[in-house]
Amino acid sequence: MVEWLAHYLCVALTTEHGGPVVSLSTDAVPARDRLDWWRCMMESDVMPVELRNEHTSDFAGKARMAELPGMRVAEFSFTPLTATRTPTQIRRLDPEQYLLILVQGSPIQLEQSRSTVHLTSGSLALCSTSYPMAADFFSRDHRRHRVALMVLPRTSLPLPGDRMNRLLGASLATRSPAGWLLGQFLSGFLSSVGHGGPAELRRTGAIGVDLAAAYLAGLLDADDLLPVETREQVLLARVDAFIDHNLADPELDPAAIAAHHHISVRTLHQVFRSRPETVGATIRRRRLERCRADLTDPSQRHRTIGAIALRWGFRHPADLSRAFRSAYGVPPSKLRGGGGQTGSE
Repeated sequence: MVEWLAHYLCVALTTEHGGPVVSLSTDAVPARDRLDWWRCMMESDVMPVELRNEHTSDFAGKARMAELPGMRVAEFSFTPLTATRTPTQIRRLDPEQYLLILVQGSPIQLEQSRSTVHLTSGSLALCSTSYPMAADFFSRDHRRHRVALMVLPRTSLPLPGDRMNRLLGASLATRSPAGWLLGQFLSGFLSSVGHGGPAELRRTGAIGVDLAAAYLAGLLDADDLLPVETREQVLLARVDAFIDHNLADPELDPAAIAAHHHISVRTLHQVFRSRPETVGATIRRRRLERCRADLTDPSQRHRTIGAIALRWGFRHPADLSRAFRSAYGVPPSKLRGGGGQTGSE
């Protein structure tokens, strides 16, 4: 990378709140140099590509990314351009990685492996750095494109390359549980990863790789190639999502969770053996966290403590009061400053 571009890279890079997420922007780069700067950033953090833009001086882009064990997640927002990866660039540098692309804004056209596909918002696609590709990020009204990207080393997936090649350059189905979870992971990861320590980041990275592996294996009818640990992690991710979406239901318990996922209660408890808390304790903690958030939220002052308790699945306000005292050492009314009716005290 030439010296002036390296200088602008340093100027444009910031670390968000001291956490693992790094942000970059062309705002600090002179307009005439922004497209070259973006190309160098892509080469450094993803792969070498050729970029073209009809109005080079109008180009602008932002990027956020986080490096985790086994994968990298990035979000890009940029004005229209075309990107091409040529055989010459592949021979010069091939990181041997797969790219899972989630389109979040204007449509794009993607070409790879003799396949051309038009991708709209919400679409998922798979590319490989080992084959030529072209992407046309077009927009009639010059709106910015937004894409989320998961970068996976080829060796991180327990799936043979010849079968994976069948998926390159195609719009991938996302209606499966694994597809939905992967989309949620990609679209919300960088906003939720926060200040997790090394152990938490390793766990999150492993979950991301497992979700991608399970999703791709499902598309290839190759679930039998997944390790038992991967299948268990994906089941845990599905259970976590189910719990979060059903906390308001007072009937939510291990039996209901097991029935929804077509497994026995015993199997559910066995899957949770790697967690520091039981299924029931997980439900209770998350309900308490939602209640505590409501109690400290000024916009929720109109709700009584009793209403908040019922809102998050406690059968009676007194149940919230007991659990809250046990978890936080004070009654709910104390947290709210005594300003709201408890309905239980």
